[in-house]
Amino acid sequence: MNNTVAALKRAAESQGAGIKGTVRVTASEVIGVEVLPPIVTQLQSKHPELKIELVLTNRVQDLLQREADIAIRMTQPTQDVLIARRVGMVKLGFYAHKKYLKERDAPRTLADLTKHTLIGFDEETPFLRAARKAVPAWNRDAFALRSDSDLAQLALIRAGAGIGVCQAALAKRDSQLIRVLPRHSLDLETWVAMHEDLRNSPRCKVTFDALWRGLQRYVS
Repeated sequence: MNNTVAALKRAAESQGAGIKGTVRVTASEVIGVEVLPPIVTQLQSKHPELKIELVLTNRVQDLLQREADIAIRMTQPTQDVLIARRVGMVKLGFYAHKKYLKERDAPRTLADLTKHTLIGFDEETPFLRAARKAVPAWNRDAFALRSDSDLAQLALIRAGAGIGVCQAALAKRDSQLIRVLPRHSLDLETWVAMHEDLRNSPRCKVTFDALWRGLQRYVS
């Protein structure tokens, strides 16, 4: 089923009174797995006839081509036909598990990162390019453990495999994760966006507002 047909089907399902039908939401892997479940659970409990499709990918889904109804993005949307609301800054830092730091001295400077097992991306990404400007040592050749999956990187950090980038709010949930080089931060501006054609869709408006409020609580 192509994107346009799928979008029309979702719209048709929502016809009639009340909040019902399907809303397709796209987000990054980490946000989708670690942050959205309680938000979606609360939303669905309030609106039992509402169905949520979560598309978890680090690829930017095209709202103009109706690949999704709502997108959570870590960069400001630029298309004029999108309704976008800023959530705030998701704070990122360098983290390692306590058991890793028991065996290795924590880095005191950025240069010390070269002495450590680093966890990062395999493929070049916009985030990696931006991070490298702030932290030149944070590059593919320096990564001893590589994965383009944010979830895999997070799992490696939690397993004590090395030092990687983690969202500060997630790290606070685990007392075993320790921030290193705390003066160095790699923050991401976060937005919720949808096509302006959906502004009068009850199912999309309710979902959009719930996601924005839930993510605001998370970043704060």
